[in-house]
Amino acid sequence: MRCPFCHTNNDRVVDSRSAGDGDAVRRRRQCLACNRRFTTYERIEQMPLRVVKKNKTREGFDRRKILNGIIKACEKRPVPMERLEEEAQKIESEIYSKYDREVPSTAIGEMVMDRLRRLDDVAYVRFASVYRAFNDVSEFAEEVKPMLKGSQRESVRNSANRDLKREDKGKN
Repeated sequence: MRCPFCHTNNDRVVDSRSAGDGDAVRRRRQCLACNRRFTTYERIEQMPLRVVKKNKTREGFDRRKILNGIIKACEKRPVPMERLEEEAQKIESEIYSKYDREVPSTAIGEMVMDRLRRLDDVAYVRFASVYRAFNDVSEFAEEVKPMLKGSQRESVRNSANRDLKREDKGKN
């Protein structure tokens, strides 16, 4: 490794440890010519992943776009930033495990929607309304209908539990 200070090619590794999620190795080096220390990172070389958009154009994969979409959907929602970054990382890992060179943008959108559905209902609806580009309210209502049925069942269950607790208090 070439020293960034004196540009000689003679150094030794002082310390080595895993960096990030284990996807890189951080090496602390010392130049044997000028004795200054510097840090290098070693990563697995990955083939650049291309995203195939709906109009068939291609662009480089950018994890930040996923994170920005999730952040925008979760704006003013009680979801911590760490959780959003975690979800973006999981989506990126899933993409790299399923696709080699190209990934359809629709697949990325579906992965984001799936994660948001489990994370926050409002964020999911926000993202879906933009991603699906609904033409009218009826299409939007069809998307939300399964969520409403689930929340109605939950409301009935919570109401029944409250009634049981009242009955138990009345017996005591």
